[in-house]
Amino acid sequence: MDCENGADTSTRKRKLCRLVVLSFALLCILQATLNISLRLAFYSSDTTTTPDCEAIIKNLTKQQDMKMNELACYIQQGWIYFNHSLYYVSSTKNTWNDSREDCLQRGADLVIINSREEQNFIREFKTRTWIGLTDAEKEQTWKWVDGTTLTISFWDTDEPNSLVRDEDCAEIYFYRRENSWNDTPCGRKNVWICEKKM
Repeated sequence: MDCENGADTSTRKRKLCRLVVLSFALLCILQATLNISLRLAFYSSDTTTTPDCEAIIKNLTKQQDMKMNELACYIQQGWIYFNHSLYYVSSTKNTWNDSREDCLQRGADLVIINSREEQNFIREFKTRTWIGLTDAEKEQTWKWVDGTTLTISFWDTDEPNSLVRDEDCAEIYFYRRENSWNDTPCGRKNVWICEKKM
């Protein structure tokens, strides 16, 4: 009896082993079929989107070409490119308001200084110049021409001081120093710098 029972158990184990091997083989075949199907699906979707990708690339290239042409045009008109902005330095002097009006007519505005690098770049023009900063709306609340409040500043020592009545406009005065800003009356005549973001 024990011998028959042992043979029976051995046969069951072999059948179970074959079933496991067969199941594993079927799973491998199923996995391979799924991989092939998915690759074919991705390949066919890639080929259908290729013309769209090419169109996007062509469009980007056209946009870059247009930007380069626009940039070249501005540079021919005397604008200077620095750090994603164009700058125009006037050759004459005017009041702060008239200077701003000139910038607006050029599709720009008086320069807004957002960093130490930009401050040092503007100082390189080595002239007393208007910047787009004023407290005309509310005394001692300095705002840029785009309406943003002053966060980084380069005022000279003891500036702004409203030493003379109604010193509501900011200028670069002490251009040899990094902290070169001065407040002065807006009716004074200075060179000005326009800035146009690219």
